[in-house]
Amino acid sequence: MNTDFFIDLLHQVKDFENSDAHKPNSSVEDFRLWLNDKKYREESPTKLFTTEEHEVSFTENEICKQVLLLSRYSRQLIRKGLGEFPNLANEEFTYLYRLKDEPNLTKIQLIERNGHEKQTGTQIIKRLLESGIVEERNDEEDRRSKRLKLTAKGEVIFHESVESVNKTSQLLSGKLSKEERKELLKLLKKLNEFHSHLYQEYRNSGFNEMIQLL
Repeated sequence: MNTDFFIDLLHQVKDFENSDAHKPNSSVEDFRLWLNDKKYREESPTKLFTTEEHEVSFTENEICKQVLLLSRYSRQLIRKGLGEFPNLANEEFTYLYRLKDEPNLTKIQLIERNGHEKQTGTQIIKRLLESGIVEERNDEEDRRSKRLKLTAKGEVIFHESVESVNKTSQLLSGKLSKEERKELLKLLKKLNEFHSHLYQEYRNSGFNEMIQLL
């Protein structure tokens, strides 16, 4: 390494100290994250597409990218956070917690509450039934339907897993402040209300029909 490297590093540190990301107790890790974010913004899709004859919806594309990345990161963290509960470590815990909140849902209702396709939801319910966490009974009003509820084993697993789920949720929320978390939750709810309507009313529609809802 030469002197120019250290001079450049000091300039970078100074820029970091003058940025909104800097806090009185900022660490080397905070500085590294700031550098990564700075590099990412310099190599944004807008720059990458400058040689192509396409109009880039930068903000919308970024939202899509960030949502997809967060989904992937969250799956990894959930598997680790619920490592002591292998029967819940994929999507099962969301079904378990939904049934705790709303007992005796039909299979279709439970699947729809979780925003899944029927085939995916059916496989998750099948795994919960096989593990003895959930039990089913015939719907008294519609014999073609099955209603679900937690078993005694499911109740025990729910109470045992609450702490792990809470810690996983805290980690997923990252270093956002209390106010940032409230604002993010508000925006996510608003976005999910739109997609819930899309899922409930237009899931069998073509994409061109869906886009007209914007």
